[in-house]
Amino acid sequence: MLAERRHQLILRALRSGGPAAVTDLSEQLGVSPATIRRDLVKLEEDGLLTRVHGGAVVEEGDQPFAEVAEVRVAEKDAIAERAAAMIGDGQSVLLDIGTTAYRLARQLHGRRLTVITSNLVVYEELADDEGIELVLLGGMVRREYRSLVGFLTEDNLRQLHADWLFLGTSGVRPGGQVMDTTVVEVPVKRAMIRAGEKVVLLADAAKFPGHGMAKVCGPEDLDVVVTNEPPDAATRASLEEAGVEVVVVGRVST
Repeated sequence: MLAERRHQLILRALRSGGPAAVTDLSEQLGVSPATIRRDLVKLEEDGLLTRVHGGAVVEEGDQPFAEVAEVRVAEKDAIAERAAAMIGDGQSVLLDIGTTAYRLARQLHGRRLTVITSNLVVYEELADDEGIELVLLGGMVRREYRSLVGFLTEDNLRQLHADWLFLGTSGVRPGGQVMDTTVVEVPVKRAMIRAGEKVVLLADAAKFPGHGMAKVCGPEDLDVVVTNEPPDAATRASLEEAGVEVVVVGRVST
């Protein structure tokens, strides 16, 4: 059996609540435990599962926004502050879903900007700031993650263009691919990339490699990555090869 096929079957078994132990997966797929262990290492490197003692688990879907918002706040704020410094007064800014984009919105109060978003928490944060022209994209509401998705959101984005897009992610693979845990968000993110003049990925250190089963884009679609720690060597090399500027909070490297 080809490795790629084994990887698909392992992920399918884990997502269905099936065997998670190395021994069980070995018996099910008819390969040695050593082969399964190598497969799990590769899948973890790709951000598709997490190894645990004796086996592996897959984290399904997004955590609710309120839970994620309480995690790594200082790191997100440092990234948000650096990202906000990139934006010039009078420019247009497209903000993705997610908690780091929300922390960036908090940095924009008092600025003369146009902010476009599908992030309901960003909208709530900036709704009373009269200096900001605020554009809320239409769409179906994902209540738990406070976002708008669907063809209406994508149609809105086709009619817009922004100087900056600040993009969130569930994880970045060593090849530089930007991933997401929820398939329904991916078409909106891709539409945002098409609508943005400059695409900036906001990714704290936990996103390298992070998790995600759905590819949003490759490194060639990014202009800048802002993070709080240098990415691993493989990811950094992939980003640099694609011409992406890597900004580590407190230092800059290209």
